[in-house]
Amino acid sequence: MAKNNISVYLFLHHKYCVLKKVLPLFSYILHPIFVSLYATLFYLFCKEDVFSRQEKYFVLIQILVINIIVPVLFYLLLKSTGHVKSIMLSQTSERTIPLILQCFLYILLVKRSIVITRYPELHFFFLAGLFSTILALVCVLFKTKASLHMVAISGLTVFVIGLNIHLQMHNPYWPALLILLSGIVASSRLEMNAHTSREILVGLFIGIMPQLLFLYLWL
Repeated sequence: MAKNNISVYLFLHHKYCVLKKVLPLFSYILHPIFVSLYATLFYLFCKEDVFSRQEKYFVLIQILVINIIVPVLFYLLLKSTGHVKSIMLSQTSERTIPLILQCFLYILLVKRSIVITRYPELHFFFLAGLFSTILALVCVLFKTKASLHMVAISGLTVFVIGLNIHLQMHNPYWPALLILLSGIVASSRLEMNAHTSREILVGLFIGIMPQLLFLYLWL
């Protein structure tokens, strides 16, 4: 009996150690900087018959440049000048400039690239993302740190659920996957001691509410 208990303990301990190593990977794979690209890919996949292949590539290149390459280059500049220490922006004081930049990039997207007349659903996703970013910036001004990972993944989850309903896809797997990934990301941030439970919940609220409010405009 004692040997069985020891075997179970060792098995569970091994699984726990593996989980501790795997969880942080999700903080990088589902980093906020990549979520816009994931949302765009999902959107184009769901409406593949509406857009030509050339247009899809054009949209993806715009998202890649505006929402990934520009922020990465700006991050490298901030890191070289000592304004930020890591891409996770673990300190509240490090977030002001990147969030302001993100606001301008979202405005550029919704005004010039992802326009409402051509990409209405994606347009409102980015518009809600702009409001979420503004709320995260307000939190910084009040010395409160919201989980930007949760802001991003929860916003994407609402968007995917909304598209699933709007396009009558009747596919429960994508929403279920995103809900599961939201939980994994939350666990990852807690495991890395990057956030408290309160900061996770604040990020969840900031990510969900703007998306839900704009959902009524296109659902």
